[in-house]
Amino acid sequence: MPVAYKKMNGLGNDFVVLDARKDRIPMSTMIAAQIGHRESGIGCDQIIVMEPGNAPADVFMRIYNQNGGEVAACGNATRCVGQLLLDETGKDSVTIETRAGLLHASASEHGVTVDMGTPKFDWEDIPLTERMDTRNIDIKLGPIDNPVLMGPAAVNVGNPHVIFFVDDVHDHDLEKFGPLVEFHPLLPEQANVSLAQVMGHDVIRLRVWERGVGITQACGTGACAAAVSAARKNLTGREVEVILDGGPLYIRWGENDHIYMTGATELEYEGEADDSLFKEVM
Repeated sequence: MPVAYKKMNGLGNDFVVLDARKDRIPMSTMIAAQIGHRESGIGCDQIIVMEPGNAPADVFMRIYNQNGGEVAACGNATRCVGQLLLDETGKDSVTIETRAGLLHASASEHGVTVDMGTPKFDWEDIPLTERMDTRNIDIKLGPIDNPVLMGPAAVNVGNPHVIFFVDDVHDHDLEKFGPLVEFHPLLPEQANVSLAQVMGHDVIRLRVWERGVGITQACGTGACAAAVSAARKNLTGREVEVILDGGPLYIRWGENDHIYMTGATELEYEGEADDSLFKEVM
């Protein structure tokens, strides 16, 4: 039988959302990749499966990248699922369980606000294969004696991120070097890769290469990672507007060290997927 789904996006970062809270939906790396394929499947950056959550969570959110790999966190997807649950329950706030922990979502003036928890800066938590200062890790791109990019910051905000601070995000070919950094030997679990341009004490321009996906219109955890890394390097304050290709996210790194991310969501349409997408096809 066909499987119902919702197509949503957070600033252009798009998702296929499946509801498996009542009826189980078969999923695997291969099935997720079939759904995410933009030509033969439905097409999206990530596939989101809502499953029964453990109390006090309202739902468990499982996340697959476009290539089928399962990941622990996705900020924009959390806002989209948060919006669905806020509309469904009529609550002021909801709790979403993920592999990265419990996340709390609430309605706000600029869309949905999600408490993304606290960032991790220790080299073992990102993780890196070697001990080093994560404000400036040992990755260089280009000629050894004259690298084009070097010394990015690294942070884990539910997933690992590497951020290069540059004068202009359009001066570098993110599509070319994104995968080189994603699979760098220093990053055993791969990483999301960002170019961040500080445009003022409270504004950052950001472009993101997401591991297992490629360049996306927006990345919520990427915005969080860039914001806390910029503040940690004293390039900005702890509250910034992060302008992505798909639009703005508002990030506040609170006094309790929790990151609060706010932004818009959109339900594009609802559909039914042919059940052939949910079969293992070699």
